[in-house]
Amino acid sequence: MQRKVYFIDSVHHILEERLTKFGFTCIDATQVPSEEILYYVKDAFGLVIRSKFTINQEKISQILDLQFVARSGSGLENIDVTYCESKGIQLFNSPEGNRNAVAEHALGSLLALLNKIPKANTEIRAGIWDRESNRGEELDGKTVGIIGFGNNGAAFAKKLQGFDVKVMAYDRYKQGFGTHFVQECTLEAIQEQADVISFHVPQNTETIYFLNESFIQKCQKPFYLLNLSRGKIVKTAALVSALKSNQIKGACLDVLEYEKTSFESFFEAEHPEDFKYLLDSANVILSPHVGGWTTQSYFKLSNVLADKIIDYYTNNHPLV
Repeated sequence: MQRKVYFIDSVHHILEERLTKFGFTCIDATQVPSEEILYYVKDAFGLVIRSKFTINQEKISQILDLQFVARSGSGLENIDVTYCESKGIQLFNSPEGNRNAVAEHALGSLLALLNKIPKANTEIRAGIWDRESNRGEELDGKTVGIIGFGNNGAAFAKKLQGFDVKVMAYDRYKQGFGTHFVQECTLEAIQEQADVISFHVPQNTETIYFLNESFIQKCQKPFYLLNLSRGKIVKTAALVSALKSNQIKGACLDVLEYEKTSFESFFEAEHPEDFKYLLDSANVILSPHVGGWTTQSYFKLSNVLADKIIDYYTNNHPLV
């Protein structure tokens, strides 16, 4: 019996190699037109996706024997998790695969922002030698608030151990994770004390626009913002307003509220005014959702998925 696993999105080849060796029949569906994909994968035992393909009830109902969905990465917002669970469809993701990459990107972006490195680099290339306006701030001595203490939040905290900083962390769904270095706290405590606030939460109905006008108003002092989770966690209009009033001193954004399945086409249209402001701001660092997208993490994301799938079908549901 062939157990077909269709790869709808491109991932590192290690996943196909290991699943094939384990006994699955792996099929490349990355070039199949989107309007034909459901017909093409109707006999799928498993699907491998990233973020562009949505797994909803309508699609699942057309794949009669679907047993698992493997999401390369951490977020499951493009999957109807509740419906999959009701149908006994196993979900695999791999947040462990890129947590180190996300943490390094967060730290690098923060240091670059505090030391005005992008601004200084641009000016030097334009023939401007201005030391005073590029005087930076040191991270040491600051309080860093981490919202969401899963794989990425915890990895970021680990990277901060080399600095003389106070690390506070809040996670609505976790308790007992505090250490000698990380102070487990309430959200209100972060809003009262943090000089830097970094978001590491999934996107769901509870977290969309987590950072909004109300959140900012509750913060007791100006702070630097990092968002390496999902774009819609931050309400851009509220961020821009706070940047203008200096309630937010600067921002590192690896993700944007405006992101779509294909973000490249966004630049072909007229930009929203708030986005134009971000583009023109010297105290905003933007990157194209690559915080977890290193050469090393590309391999690890797929290797972790292979570990989980093979372990599941070896120990819990052996293939017969």
